[in-house]
Amino acid sequence: MTRQHVNFDCEGSACVGTVDVAEGTTGLLIVSGGNELRSGAWNGQALLARAVAAAGYPAFRFDRRGVGDSEGSNSGFGSSGDDIAAALLAFRAEVPQLARIVAFGNCDGATALMLASGKGCDGLILSNPWTIEGDDDRPPPAAVRSHYAQRLKNPKAMVRLFKGKVSIRRLIGSMRDALKPAPAPSSLAAEVAAGLYAFAGPVTILLAGRDRTAQVFEAGWQKADPRIQRCAEAGHSYVEAQDWLLARILEGLGRV
Repeated sequence: MTRQHVNFDCEGSACVGTVDVAEGTTGLLIVSGGNELRSGAWNGQALLARAVAAAGYPAFRFDRRGVGDSEGSNSGFGSSGDDIAAALLAFRAEVPQLARIVAFGNCDGATALMLASGKGCDGLILSNPWTIEGDDDRPPPAAVRSHYAQRLKNPKAMVRLFKGKVSIRRLIGSMRDALKPAPAPSSLAAEVAAGLYAFAGPVTILLAGRDRTAQVFEAGWQKADPRIQRCAEAGHSYVEAQDWLLARILEGLGRV
């Protein structure tokens, strides 16, 4: 396996990516979330790319304009469609045997792909899509109810309650939140739904059970969507479930 850096242009700005080369004809484009560097949180995306390449699939990561090693103005995930398109061109130029490309994005990396309707990718793997507007990232009532239902089944949690080690004021506040009606979906949620509807390729939606971003997304999405796969014990970056995440990504690569 070979790892090399790639320079490419996006609307006149010099951008930088990293490709992990493999012999496969299906590749993985990793789209970073937030202002995250292409290496990812705790080097997670670099490790993911290496593992994907070791399984035979080339992998490409990049810094969008204004982030990390890339020049230009950072206009946020909502305006990153051109960055994704430029990265796709660079990936295909660097790995000419590619016939299909699947994109993976976590958080607003997933949202960027949805808003751009895949931007020419052949398949999408969307993890914990960001659909929160404003500063309120509290979990939706359904997630609070589910959380306390699980806590009631845990003997250790009940012992902590009876020993007075749980804040009664906080517990009462959480129970009030649990009884509230579900909030209306955000306008961003409607926009990502419309963007994804326009994408014709296979889609996998991954949701981490312990992640508030995933909980908010799921509260405004169709619960019976067969494209959803859940990992109950995982947090936002899947630190606890790296093997599960890799397995789902390899499944998505094999589906196109």
